[in-house]
Amino acid sequence: MAKIVGMEVLDVRFPTSRELDGSDAMNPDPDYSAAYVVLHTDGGPDGYGLAFTIGRGNDVQAAAIRALEPHVVGMDVPTDAAALGALSRTLVGDSQLRWLGPEKGVAHMAIGAVVNAAWDLAARIAGLPVWRFAAEMSPEDLVSLVDFRYLTDALTEQEALDILRAAEPGRAERIARIERDGYRAYSTSPGWLGYSDAKLVRLAEQAVADGFEMIKLKVGGNLEDDVRRMKLARETVGPDIRVAVDANQRWDVSTAITWMTALAPYDPYWIEEPTSPDDVLGHAAIAKALAPIRVATGEHVQNRVVFKQLLQAGAISVLQLDAARVGGFNENLAILLLAAKFGIPVCPHAGGVGLCELVRHLSMFDFVAVSGSDTDRSIEWVDHLHEHFTDPAAVVDGRYVAPSAPGFSARMHDATLRRFTFPDGPEWTETSK
Repeated sequence: MAKIVGMEVLDVRFPTSRELDGSDAMNPDPDYSAAYVVLHTDGGPDGYGLAFTIGRGNDVQAAAIRALEPHVVGMDVPTDAAALGALSRTLVGDSQLRWLGPEKGVAHMAIGAVVNAAWDLAARIAGLPVWRFAAEMSPEDLVSLVDFRYLTDALTEQEALDILRAAEPGRAERIARIERDGYRAYSTSPGWLGYSDAKLVRLAEQAVADGFEMIKLKVGGNLEDDVRRMKLARETVGPDIRVAVDANQRWDVSTAITWMTALAPYDPYWIEEPTSPDDVLGHAAIAKALAPIRVATGEHVQNRVVFKQLLQAGAISVLQLDAARVGGFNENLAILLLAAKFGIPVCPHAGGVGLCELVRHLSMFDFVAVSGSDTDRSIEWVDHLHEHFTDPAAVVDGRYVAPSAPGFSARMHDATLRRFTFPDGPEWTETSK
């Protein structure tokens, strides 16, 4: 049996703040970054994963991943659901590291990076992209991956099994459809808060020309500015294109309601992250006050338990899971099952380095093997940094192209790693002179 013989962790940062790419009301100067992990094996392929951050603090995230090394180095290379489930349980079960969460924050994101790297490795060995690798598992194998602790008041193991068995008929047809047609995308690229009105209009026009049926604007800096920008966006794209807005946790509950009431004449499709991602009751109050405007959240929701509560409280009508925020593919499977149980569409967060590459696998797997539906579902698209990946995400005519290369699409080019590793890569040493 092949072994994992080493775990390499790199602090990789991109200077996106220079052009205000990624800027929003809460994060005005992000440098999109990845705590990047490589699982080295003795003779087979390596496995790749990452945790997404936005600059300072990426070194802390990298250190948290390194703390998991004793659990990983020396283990058999995982090739099936049993091994991937066991790895997740081992990492989550480290009581001394769990104390730092439990099951949230930097320590939990570190687990996600390692678990996703293990999925990448297993899928590479199988010669399949992760979405196909997981979609070909049996319902029983998929259920064995999920930690149902804290979930059974909302989703039991039997209910999850029933959901997965109900989706079995038609799997092959849905795989063929994904490979032929891809998966619907929406564009955030026009809407960064630091962009000028002219750039917003130009990029919104381009998004519609490129086939996108929805764009998203960042809001929450200044109400007068947001009303002007929302009006411009609506006039630019017309009445038939959805325009979502994203406050990035900027507001209190009452402020969110007041602000969105002012934007309501321009028909916002959803308000994303209107308040603290931990405030379940606050989201519920906002959802009740603003209906029929949808409330969406998830990129900073720290684990399956908070997602469970958001769903139980009727606090969201769009669930935005993140590939690198929770404990990896296994916990995201639990979240997809919860969304299916409550009948809530999943529209993953993908603004950031590597997230478009990763989340397309989750949505495509969900369509094939969990929900069986793509109604009102789409994946965020942000058109930068894809060139740094060996299997980059691509969107054609407003739809994500299905990845066909084996793995989870997280591997970066060696040249990228050499140039952008912090603090010694040339991108950082040359600009500091």
